[in-house]
Amino acid sequence: MARPAEISPEAPLLDTQAPTDEDTLTTVPGPVGWLDERLGVAKIGKAALRKVFPDHWSFLLGEIALYSFIVLLLTGLFLTIWFKPSMAEIEYEGSYQLLRGLPMSQAFESTLHLSFDVRGGLLVRQIHHWAAILFMASMTVHMLRIFFTGAYRKPRELNWLIGVVLLSLSMIAGMTGYSLPDDLLSGTGLRFTQGAILSVPVIGTWVQFFVFAGEYPGDAIIARFYMAHILLIPAILLALIGAHMALLVYHKHTQFPGPGRTEKNVVGYPMFPVYMAKAGGFFFIVFGVLILMGATMSINQVWLYGPYNPAQVTAGSQPDWYMGWVEGAVRIMPGLESHWGPTTWSWNIFLPFAVLMGIFYTSLALWPFVESWITGDKREHHLLDRPRNAPTRTALGVAGMTFYGLLWTGGGNDIIATHFHLSLNAVTWFLRFAVFLGPVVAFLITKRICLSLQRADRERLLHGSESGIITQSPEGGFSEPHTPISHDEAYTLTQHTQHTPLEETPTVDEHGVRVKNPDAVSGFRARLSRWYSGDNIPIPSRSEIADAAHHGDESHSDAEPGELEAEDTTSESQLH
Repeated sequence: MARPAEISPEAPLLDTQAPTDEDTLTTVPGPVGWLDERLGVAKIGKAALRKVFPDHWSFLLGEIALYSFIVLLLTGLFLTIWFKPSMAEIEYEGSYQLLRGLPMSQAFESTLHLSFDVRGGLLVRQIHHWAAILFMASMTVHMLRIFFTGAYRKPRELNWLIGVVLLSLSMIAGMTGYSLPDDLLSGTGLRFTQGAILSVPVIGTWVQFFVFAGEYPGDAIIARFYMAHILLIPAILLALIGAHMALLVYHKHTQFPGPGRTEKNVVGYPMFPVYMAKAGGFFFIVFGVLILMGATMSINQVWLYGPYNPAQVTAGSQPDWYMGWVEGAVRIMPGLESHWGPTTWSWNIFLPFAVLMGIFYTSLALWPFVESWITGDKREHHLLDRPRNAPTRTALGVAGMTFYGLLWTGGGNDIIATHFHLSLNAVTWFLRFAVFLGPVVAFLITKRICLSLQRADRERLLHGSESGIITQSPEGGFSEPHTPISHDEAYTLTQHTQHTPLEETPTVDEHGVRVKNPDAVSGFRARLSRWYSGDNIPIPSRSEIADAAHHGDESHSDAEPGELEAEDTTSESQLH
């Protein structure tokens, strides 16, 4: 038996001391402790549980979109068990008597089977459809909130781009899911999609052959849409939502201006226990509302339309609302075609479909960078804008909403004409002019309203709020004294950023030599900057507010109520 080797006096000794009480207390027992020793989950979890969330109702819009997506995943998993994504033709022998004996695809037959023979199948189908509509609606309103409050500014431009991609992919997900039942209504929409693809110059025919695996409708499109709808698009959406949430945690939440809120802090409630309880309860509220809608509000009754037949068109067919604006653009577009050689260029389809959608999503994606370039603002922003304090941006947003709404109305021009006993041509021609004039009128009115609200805020800062008390002076005049506003309200009204329009930078020096300046402001950029922020009402300076307060104190001490209001009225008229 070999003897153990002798330990050299210079060799390092092993630390055989027992752990102290302090080390023992910091170790979490059980599986959590095991993970913490290897992954450091306690430190990560502590930071996550102490994350602060602002307490404002508008932040719930993004949560509705997230919870709707979760409901979509849960109900979609249920539907995939029974749905058959096949266009193979069979004869229907199910329980719905009116369609017995008719030839149809397996996709449509399995949809009927889900609706009438699977316990809870129709309820889950309708919850899934309503969740898709709510998902798109809440995401759209959420992005509008971000736009109008300026939450997309540095450092959140990347998160805005992710949101734009999420919105576009969600539209594709809705379109593919809408087509899966292979009923006459969804087939009409699919025919619209095929025509739009064919309108793309030069490559449209080849793209159509690639998508449909040959001539329309082929026998592969349902299987291909099914793969994209349940696998490809949800995987991308999950990845993007994860990236969106990670950036949200990294950048922290934005917040509306107010006392104690700065660009360097977040005021609100922690994740645990306050926000966790609120978020959990709100998820079940959203889920419960969707269940109630699915149970009481029938939608997409495919058995009323019957199986898809390429030779038939559903009368009064309408797409889901989020695709209605594209169809409306196609419907009101005048018939414009060009014939060059053996090719036909259908501008009446290509322009409102591909070009308009391309302009829409490109404009959304580039807007944060365009605004930063116009204003020259490169600072980080964690405080939100009140829409009135960015009048040009707010007016542009309302103009875009007006344009969208008019196109959306055009998607139902036939329904409007028949229900209100109007001429279809008259409705179409009205919309052709309204889509150009309506946004301009909406822009001008909205900007005027925002500037008026800015003036009202300035008056409130300088002269206080209306007291609601009418007094009569000895001369017989009537007036309303003002009361000073609180310090917190004054802080909120003066906390927003006010951009100074950029000035054009000279391109030559005093000797007429051209100067190279990478930060030079061109004349075009300077004019854009004046148009964007040149009309803003200036925030009162400290001295102006102090003078107004001093003037008010003197008036209170030296003048009668009628004389006080007469002096206030004079200063207001001079200010205007």
